[in-house]
Amino acid sequence: MFSKLTVQRLPDPLRSCTLRGLCRIGPRSPFTMFRPLELFIGLRYTRAKRRNHFISFISLVSMLGIAVGVTALITVISVMNGFEQKLTDRILGMVADVTISGVGESVRDWQGAVKQAYANPHVRGAAPYVEKVALLQGRRATGGVIRGVLPDQEGRVSDIGRKMTKGKLAALTPGSFGIVLGDELAMQLGVTVGDKVTVYTPDANVTPIGALPRFKRCTVVGIFSVGFQEYDDGMAVMNLTDAEHLFQLDGPTGIRLKLDDKFRAWEIGDALARRLGQFYRVQDWREGHANFFSAVSMEKKVMFIILSLIVAVAAFNLVSTLVMLVQDKQADIAILRTLGTSPRSVMGVFMVQGVIVGSIGIALGVLGGVLLATNLPALVKWIEHVFHVEFLSPDIYYISEVPSDMHWSDVGWIAGVAFVFCLFATIYPAWRAARTQPAAALRYE
Repeated sequence: MFSKLTVQRLPDPLRSCTLRGLCRIGPRSPFTMFRPLELFIGLRYTRAKRRNHFISFISLVSMLGIAVGVTALITVISVMNGFEQKLTDRILGMVADVTISGVGESVRDWQGAVKQAYANPHVRGAAPYVEKVALLQGRRATGGVIRGVLPDQEGRVSDIGRKMTKGKLAALTPGSFGIVLGDELAMQLGVTVGDKVTVYTPDANVTPIGALPRFKRCTVVGIFSVGFQEYDDGMAVMNLTDAEHLFQLDGPTGIRLKLDDKFRAWEIGDALARRLGQFYRVQDWREGHANFFSAVSMEKKVMFIILSLIVAVAAFNLVSTLVMLVQDKQADIAILRTLGTSPRSVMGVFMVQGVIVGSIGIALGVLGGVLLATNLPALVKWIEHVFHVEFLSPDIYYISEVPSDMHWSDVGWIAGVAFVFCLFATIYPAWRAARTQPAAALRYE
């Protein structure tokens, strides 16, 4: 058992760094250790004034590197989420979650089909449609998709009514043969609201003088802009009744559904098609744009991996910091070993030290990333206003602002991955500390 005299004769490093605050002399126990010992010493090393200021500087650099990496990762992922959300809104705003169309024939009793669709609790909206390809002739000619809709029901399945820049969708009254064009399509045709557009169908009328193309002169009653070239450049909208007459159909080509859960689109659409009794083709929102959404998802994952590697590099700067700290504390480690501290506990001391430095860096990075991600659109506008620059010109890009959509789940994943990197970075220095031989370390003390 140690006496007071024995403690006073111990080397200076033990009295100054190790035993001060680690043991208490009391009437019941002359040597009572604080528990847990690893956490206590690790915290003490973290806040103590080190004799080697270079180690403190490297620790600060490691901490700031982790913070910057985490901030950048949160911000970039939030921006990618924002772009993905913008594009998804613009695409899915015009695409129904489920499309049920007849194969080679029109939908029989579409009113009954719509009623059956609303019987499903997951269906939020249903509307009939006609969709055919035609040639449009204004001052110039170009091809496009003609979609026949019912204006009072189309708002349940698409956002086209809210995307009108000129005119109103309600102007598509039956028998008027009005037409609504995408803004890019109207520009290509060289027409605007009030002008005439001739629509030529692929089918022809057989007359005594031969086959003549079927066509109809329509009046432009509105122009819409979705912000996605597929629709702005190649789609025109007519009243459902006029489209059926133009293409000589006895009913709509199908019905379109909007659901409360788009990821169950195929299941719900297939069940409804089976109940209708006719042979139908069922398409969900992913079928027409699967490549696009897959590319966006893959790009997001690749960017996450690349930025995670940057965070990993910053986290593994802790290795050099802890290796130098272990070298600086050789005498303290040796004294702890002579007092009976196990190698496992010595490892724990330096793992705690590294985790504390890493955790502070992660906390700073999360704080900075959340603040930057939530205020990034306003910050970008301020920079554009002050420096008179334009990052995303509306003349070139469909999305002319830098969006940001921060998800707390992403923040949690990023913080967790950074913490794991910091934890792994402490293993080698802690292992070296545990292998310290007391006799060799105290030889020249």
